[in-house]
Amino acid sequence: MLKIMLPTIMLVPTALLSPKKFLWTNTTTYSLLIAALSLQWLLPSYYPHKNMTPWTSMDQISSPLLVLSCWLLPLMIMASQNHLQHEPLTRKRIFITALTTIQPFILLAFASTELMLFYISFEATLIPTLILITRWGNQPERLSAGIYLMFYTLISSLPLLVVMLYLHMQIGTLHLTMLKLTHPALNSSWTNLLSSLALLTAFMVKAPLYGLHLWLPKAHVEAPIAGSMLLAALLLKLGGYGIMRVTLLMDPSSNYLHYPFITLALWGALMTSSICLRQTDLKSLIAYSSVSHMGLVIAASMIQTHWAFSGAMLLMISHGLTSSMLFCLANTNYERTHSRILLLTRGLQPLLPLMATWWLLANLTNMALPPTTNLMAELTIMIALFNWSTPTIILTEIATLLTASYTLFMLLMTQQEILPTHITSIQNLTVWEHLLMALHIIPMPLLMLKPDLICGIL
Repeated sequence: MLKIMLPTIMLVPTALLSPKKFLWTNTTTYSLLIAALSLQWLLPSYYPHKNMTPWTSMDQISSPLLVLSCWLLPLMIMASQNHLQHEPLTRKRIFITALTTIQPFILLAFASTELMLFYISFEATLIPTLILITRWGNQPERLSAGIYLMFYTLISSLPLLVVMLYLHMQIGTLHLTMLKLTHPALNSSWTNLLSSLALLTAFMVKAPLYGLHLWLPKAHVEAPIAGSMLLAALLLKLGGYGIMRVTLLMDPSSNYLHYPFITLALWGALMTSSICLRQTDLKSLIAYSSVSHMGLVIAASMIQTHWAFSGAMLLMISHGLTSSMLFCLANTNYERTHSRILLLTRGLQPLLPLMATWWLLANLTNMALPPTTNLMAELTIMIALFNWSTPTIILTEIATLLTASYTLFMLLMTQQEILPTHITSIQNLTVWEHLLMALHIIPMPLLMLKPDLICGIL
C-alpha cells in the first residue's frame, strides 16, 4: 500500500516545484507510472485480505476500485490542460495539487479496515472537490452547486458518525474484520433499525439514490472537466463501496429495511433515464445517466448475494470508465463550440470524423453492447434481481430500453444532425485528446477477456 501511497503524496511537491515548461509533462508521466504500478493489485490472491496492516488492507471488493482511482488521476490531469491553458502558473499548480490531494484520501477510503479512518477519508475528499467546483467551475451558479454538494454530504454523514461512536461503545472496536465476528448486543429492534438506516443513508446520498440525488446534476454541470470525471468515476463509487461494506455488517433482522431502498433505486433508474430523454444540456444528460446506472448498483448491493455483489462491482468499474469518457467528449465539444446545449453543438461528424468514432465507442459501451463489461454487469445484476423477485424484470427491462434510447438520442444529436450555421471552422483533436480517449476505452475489452479480476466476490 505504501509503495503507491507515498509516490502519490509526492505528486504534490512535484506539482509545486516543477519548472513551468515541464509542469504538465512531469505530473502526467509520474501519475501514469503510479497507475501502471497499481495494476499489480488486480492479481488474484488466495488470502481474503492482502497487504494487511493495522489500518489498511485490500480484498476483492476494494482492489478494483483502488486501481480505478490510480488509473483516472493521469487522465484527469491530461483532460484539464486546455481548460487551464490561459491561467497563471500559480493557479495551475494549485489545481494539480488539489487533484492530487484527493487521491490519497480516496485510496485510504477504499483500503481502510477501520470504520473511523474510512469515515475521515470519506469526508476529507469533500474539501478538494469543493475547491475544484467553486474555483474552477464554468458558470456563475458554481457556488450554489458547491453548497448543495457540501450540505447534502455533511447532513447525511452526521448520523453515520453517531452510529459509529455508538457501535464503538457497544463493541469496543470499529475494525471491519472484528465487526464481522462480533454481533453487537443492541438494546432494542428500534435501535437496530435506526442505526442500520443511519449507516445506509450517508452512502445512499453519495451513490446517489433517486430522491437524494439533487446535488449531483448541479455539481456535474458546474464542475470543471476534472471535477466531473472525479465525481462520476470515483466519488460516486465511494457510496456504492460503502453500501457493500455496511450491508455485510448489518443485522439480518433489518433486512426489510432494504425494500424501500431497492424500490427507490429501480424506480430512480427508470425516472432518470426518462429525464435524460428530454435534457437539452449535454453534461446534465450524462450526469442523470450516472444516477440511473448507480441505481442498479444500489439495488444489487442491497440484495447481498454473490452474484449481485459481482454485478455491482463490474458496473461500478465499467461506469467509472464510460461516464468519465463521456464527460471528456462533452468537454472537447464545449472547448470548440463554447456551448453545452445540444441544439447548438449538433452535427459535428463532418468536421471532426475521428471524434465521431470516439463518440460512437463511448455510446456503445454506455448502452451495454457486447463485448463490453457493461453488458456483463447489467446481465449479472438483472439475473440477481430476477432471482430475488420476479417483477423486478419489468423495471430493469424498461430502464435498459430507455438507456438505449437516450444514448442513441445523444449520439444522433451530437453527430448526425444538421450543423448550426454559426459553426464554420473547428480545431482538430490533439494527440493528447486521442490518447485520453484511448486510455478510457482500452481497459474495457481487456477486462472483458478476464472479468474475474474486477468481479469482486465471485
